[in-house]
Amino acid sequence: MTLKKDEALKTIRDDFEALSNLVLKQLDIIENVITEGENMISDDTLKRIRKNEKEVDKKEVKLSDQVINTISLYHPVASELRQLMAIYRIVISLERISDLVMNISGYITKVISPEVFGQFQEVLQDMIIQGNRMVKESLVSFINEDRDLAIWTLKNKPDIEEISNKLIKKVAKKKSDESDKKFLLSVIRIKEMMANIERIIDHATNIAEASLYYLEGKDVRHRKISE
Repeated sequence: MTLKKDEALKTIRDDFEALSNLVLKQLDIIENVITEGENMISDDTLKRIRKNEKEVDKKEVKLSDQVINTISLYHPVASELRQLMAIYRIVISLERISDLVMNISGYITKVISPEVFGQFQEVLQDMIIQGNRMVKESLVSFINEDRDLAIWTLKNKPDIEEISNKLIKKVAKKKSDESDKKFLLSVIRIKEMMANIERIIDHATNIAEASLYYLEGKDVRHRKISE
């Protein structure tokens, strides 16, 4: 029984790392697209994102089943159970992050005005780089059992909504013709991209919280990190 349980736990950890790496690949792809500074995304890049997304969905379902089956069959001890429950929580966030990358790739091509995209590109780039880093650090905190990285992720969550609102108001003030449909639609798409990046960052903090739960047995959701 113990040997089979150890094998099941190792398989779950290996599959979890494979899923994590695939989602990080998705984030790297969309970061590169935004960094290029144009409101365009090639067909090849879109195909890669969609292909990866389908693979993420498959891995998410498989891992969720593996976790449930391992708990049911092998009755893991407390530390193993915390690890499995943390993986279960993180897998949900990883699948949703991949969905958000898909959303962002779609919004990029809907920004009609290259001028508007250019005005927001630097901020979008900073946001996605920050989001990407937070997801990476939170995953490393779990895989390497590094409490400090989890704490860093929770303490460095930026207020994306406040940043985006201030920037959009600033850009809108410079626009003399507020009835310009092309401008308004492009700003709406930019706002949607920022909202999706904000949700990626939310999921990074969810992963960090799950990591702390595994490492310390404490549920820090809905609490300030100073607590």
